[in-house]
Amino acid sequence: MSTTDTVLVIILTSLLSLFFIICIVLTVALVKLVKSVQRVVVKAEDVVDSVESAAEVFKDTQGRLALFKLIRNIIKLTHKGRK
Repeated sequence: MSTTDTVLVIILTSLLSLFFIICIVLTVALVKLVKSVQRVVVKAEDVVDSVESAAEVFKDTQGRLALFKLIRNIIKLTHKGRK
């Protein structure tokens, strides 16, 4: 091999090793990003579940309150009728 060939091999080897190092760093960063996104998704699912359960409780309470309002209105009407 001539000097030019040797220089080219050294340059290509250096560039290839640099490329591999950059790929490894980017892969590690991507894995960390995916894990953090998974944590955010899990927290978002928990929030959605709690909001759904709160909405169900509110829905049940709203039905009960409507019943109490109906009873209160009937009582008011009977009190007005007595006067």
